[in-house]
Amino acid sequence: MRPSHILLLIGGYFLILMIISYFTGRNDSNADFFRAGKQSPWYLVAFGMIGASLSGVTFISVPGWVESSQFSYMQVVFGYLAGYFVIAFILLPIYYRLNVTSIYEYLLKRFGVVSYKVGAISFFISRVLGASFRLFLVAIVLQQFVFDAWGVPFELTVILSILLIWIYTFKGGIKTIVWTDTLQTLFMLLSVVLCIYFINDKLNWSFAQFMDSEALQTYNQVLFTDNFFQKHHFVKSFLGGMFITICMTGLDQDMMQKNLTCRNLGDAQKNMVSFSLVLIVVNFVFLLLGALLFIYAEKMNIGLPVMDGRPKADLLFPEIALNSGLGMTVAVTFILGLIAAAYSSADSALTSLTTSFCVDFLDIDKQPEERQRQIRKRTHVGMSLLLVIVVIAFKYILDRNVIDGLLTVATYTYGPLLGLFSFGIFTKYQIRDSYVWIIAITAVLMIIGLANLPIEMLGGYSIGYELLPLNGLLTFIGLYLLRERKINTDLSPKG
Repeated sequence: MRPSHILLLIGGYFLILMIISYFTGRNDSNADFFRAGKQSPWYLVAFGMIGASLSGVTFISVPGWVESSQFSYMQVVFGYLAGYFVIAFILLPIYYRLNVTSIYEYLLKRFGVVSYKVGAISFFISRVLGASFRLFLVAIVLQQFVFDAWGVPFELTVILSILLIWIYTFKGGIKTIVWTDTLQTLFMLLSVVLCIYFINDKLNWSFAQFMDSEALQTYNQVLFTDNFFQKHHFVKSFLGGMFITICMTGLDQDMMQKNLTCRNLGDAQKNMVSFSLVLIVVNFVFLLLGALLFIYAEKMNIGLPVMDGRPKADLLFPEIALNSGLGMTVAVTFILGLIAAAYSSADSALTSLTTSFCVDFLDIDKQPEERQRQIRKRTHVGMSLLLVIVVIAFKYILDRNVIDGLLTVATYTYGPLLGLFSFGIFTKYQIRDSYVWIIAITAVLMIIGLANLPIEMLGGYSIGYELLPLNGLLTFIGLYLLRERKINTDLSPKG
């Protein structure tokens, strides 16, 4: 597929998004931008959240991870399911009861201003890095397979990508995204299914023959329970996945902002439960695609693509889809799936960063009404520029599989949020709010130090994603040491 064809396809896709944005953003109000008027159908939110949750990282990086870790990622996915139920029946009732715009307002009401700011800063750092990981992945694919042919520098590719997102979100915000994410999820899932079908057809296999093949058996081990010291042991992966979901969804303004656009708590819970069950199936299909890609590459003598002198497993899917002779249908569906997966998470991240910064740092509700829209629009531009800078930086510092890097960063940045919300929900203690930032920084530094200890110093124990709950536990312990005799009954779990 020629670079010019890919560019035309992307242009047509974004034209559709612009049309959706025109109809959903005509009101151009802060109420619609931040909360969609609380009128979103739950089933629409649930379907759109599939794409936002998976993103371009899952679309490319999960299949590329299969060779090194087989289907061990499913252990993390099972943990995701448990985490979503915690969100649905513990966190969502709190958010709806308090009627918050930013979920970190809970910390303000429960503890005080410093705790509130620590929570908001933790999210801000987490989401900037997470969104940048996702955008970086789609940018390197576009660079490798489109813009390199025209001599366009990577930096300009990043700027164009984020500019397109800004254009269709700057008016409608979350109201636009609820609808565009639905379309993007549809394209992404359709792309994966069609790619599996056409690659199997090229190998003269039916889907049933692929599932029964000996080649698949070399990749499809799901459960790893032999050695607890290994990073991918089931218990460690399951618990890590559960807490990653609680933090990266339930304590994340990006994902919760969509849920808070539902009409009521019951609709939001139906959205969360149905979405979590579908997500298990979808992730398994992505892993099947990954195994199929490596099988096909081996049979066709296709090596891993090289970028900056290093082989990149993340680029195997685009290499096969675009350059291995599978035909125009696979190439078109791949490009549609890629941009759908990437932008369904990046657009909501940009909107949630704008929301959090306006509400949590600029106190937009306290500003004169005539200035509120102006503040929101300027902040939206500022968040776009910040993402451009961070994504470009990743090109020079990232040296690992993108999804592994994303989950690793989450173990550091979401720990303070986990500790703060847990202490607020499961205890009735008030704390000395002014010292909370010290506890948060200390816990993160301790976790970074622990993560970088040589395996030999830990008796051969390989640390995985269990660092996230440990980070939250250290924060919880620190908050307990800061507790006061005063009991807060207004926002207790049953309050």
